[in-house]
Amino acid sequence: MRILGIDPGSNATGYGVVERVGGRLVHVDHGTLRPARGARLAERLASLHRDVAALVARHRPDVAAVEEVFVAASARSALVLGQARGAVLAALGTAAVPVSEYAARTVKQSVAGSGAADKRQVQGMVRRSLALEATPAADAADALAVAICHAHAARLAGAGVVGRSRRRGPAMRRAR
Repeated sequence: MRILGIDPGSNATGYGVVERVGGRLVHVDHGTLRPARGARLAERLASLHRDVAALVARHRPDVAAVEEVFVAASARSALVLGQARGAVLAALGTAAVPVSEYAARTVKQSVAGSGAADKRQVQGMVRRSLALEATPAADAADALAVAICHAHAARLAGAGVVGRSRRRGPAMRRAR
C-alpha cells in the first residue's frame, strides 16, 4: 500500500510518501510545496491544487492521509488553512484517491507516543521510523507522520482491532 501524507498550509504544505512492504514502512519521497511569494490567495490555492495533482500523478498513491484543521490562533488563519485543505482535498478527489483525515494529536500519539509531542520530537521519530539519513523539514516530517499514522491505523483495522469508546451508547445504557 502506498500512502501520500499531507500537512496542508497556505504558505507551505508538507508531503510525504511511504509504502508498506511486507511488515515494514519504506520511505519513498517527501518535501514541501511552496507557492510563489507574494501570490494572492487564489493563486496560492491554484498552485497547491496543481502541485498535489502532480504528486498524485507521479507517485500513484493507493490512499491519502490529510491532517485535520486545528483551532488556529485567529479565525482568519483557520479560514485560510481550511481553504488550503480544500484545495488539497479537491485535487485528491479529482484523482479519485481515497482520503483519511487525522487530528494532529492522533498523529503525534501514533508516531511519538504522546499527543502533546513537539515538532522536534515528531521529526526525530519520523527519521528513526523510516531510517532516514537526515531529519526532514518540519512540514515534510508532519506529512510523513500523517502517512505513518494512517499505515498504523490501516494495519490495525486489517487485523480486526477496533478502538473502544469510553462513552456509553444507548444500548449500554439500557443494559444496566
